[in-house]
Amino acid sequence: MRYYIIAGEASGDLHGSNLIKELKKADTTAEIRCWGGDRMQQAGGQLVKHYRNLAFMGFYEVVKNLGTILRNLQFCKDDIAKYKPDALILIDYPGFNLRIAEWAKQQGYKIIYYISPQVWAWKENRVHKMKQCIDKMLVILPFEKDYYKNKWNWEVEYVGHPLIEVVEEAQLQPGSTPLADKPIIALLPGSRKQEILKKLPIMLEVSRMFPAYQFIVAKAPGQEDSFYESVLATYPNVSSVRDATYNLLLQSRAALVTSGTATLETALFGVPEVVCYKGSNISYQIAKRLIKVKYISLVNLIMDKLVVKELIQNDLTPGNLRKELDDLLTNEATQQQLRADYAALQHLLGQGGHASARAASIIVEYLTP
Repeated sequence: MRYYIIAGEASGDLHGSNLIKELKKADTTAEIRCWGGDRMQQAGGQLVKHYRNLAFMGFYEVVKNLGTILRNLQFCKDDIAKYKPDALILIDYPGFNLRIAEWAKQQGYKIIYYISPQVWAWKENRVHKMKQCIDKMLVILPFEKDYYKNKWNWEVEYVGHPLIEVVEEAQLQPGSTPLADKPIIALLPGSRKQEILKKLPIMLEVSRMFPAYQFIVAKAPGQEDSFYESVLATYPNVSSVRDATYNLLLQSRAALVTSGTATLETALFGVPEVVCYKGSNISYQIAKRLIKVKYISLVNLIMDKLVVKELIQNDLTPGNLRKELDDLLTNEATQQQLRADYAALQHLLGQGGHASARAASIIVEYLTP
C-alpha cells in the first residue's frame, strides 16, 4: 500500500522513523512518502519536506510566519492529491495536521492519527472536528484512552509509548568513549531557534557555578554548528555534541531540559532533571490563559504529580536553576524519591506493548480489506 506520513518536529521524525520500519515489516511492499526529517528518510520514506522548515513556536511566531504556513498547507494538499495514498498517517503536529485531516476527509482519504494532539491541555474544542475527520486514533499516553472514552465517547487505541523501545535500544548499545573527564551535566535547550535563544543563555550561566562539572549541550539536528559557537564561546566548562543526545544522557549526572518530549526521554534514561520553560512574553501570557494542565512536563502530567521541578518563565533564572541542580546532585532523599518515581513511570508507559510495532500492525490490519 501507499502511505503518506506527516510529522513536523524532531520527536515526530523519531517516532515516524520507527513506525516506517515496522510498516515495512508488516507490509513488505509498502511505499511511503513523508514530511519529517533525516530519520524518516533513512528508514525508507521518500522525504518531501524537512521539519526544520516547518516548526514555528508560540502564538506570535505562528502569526508572523502565517504566509509560509499557508503555502506549505497548499503544497501538501497538492502533493497528496498527486500521490493518491491508500492512507494518510498524521503524527502529532496538530496546527498543521488537523487542517490537512479536514481537507483529506472531504477528498475521501483514510486518515490515521498516531500520537494524539494534546487536546486535554488546551483547544479541547478540536475534538469535535477530530472525531469527524479521523478514522483511527492511536494514543501513546496511558490517560488518553480514558479521556477520549469518558469525555467524548470515542474509542481510541493505546499502543504504549514509543520512547520506551527507543531508550531500551540505546541502553543496549556497547559503551562509547567518555564525553568528558569530569562528571557531566546535560543541557537540552530544544530544537527550534527561538526557544534555544530564550533558554540556553540562562542554562549556560549556571555552568559558572559548578566548575567541577562539564556541561554539554545537545545540538538540535536542524540547527547549524555556527549558531551554537557564538552562544557557547565564553563558557570554559561547556562543550557540545551533535547526533549524540542519548549517549550524552547515558553519561550524565543530571540535566537541564526544555519542556517537551526531551523531559520524558531524560526520565526514561534515569537522569535527574530540572525542566526549563521560557517563551516570548506575548506567547506566554496567551498560553497561561488558555492551557488547562497543572504541569508543563510530560513526566509530571503522566504521573499526575510533581516528580521533576519545573522552572517556568520568570522563575527560570540562573539562581533558581543553581539551587535545583545542587539539590539533584547532593540530596540523597531527592535522588531516592526520583528513582522510585522514574521506575513507576517506566512501568506505566510500557503497558501498551511495543508501540511502533503495535501501531503498524493496527494500521495494516485496518487498511487490509
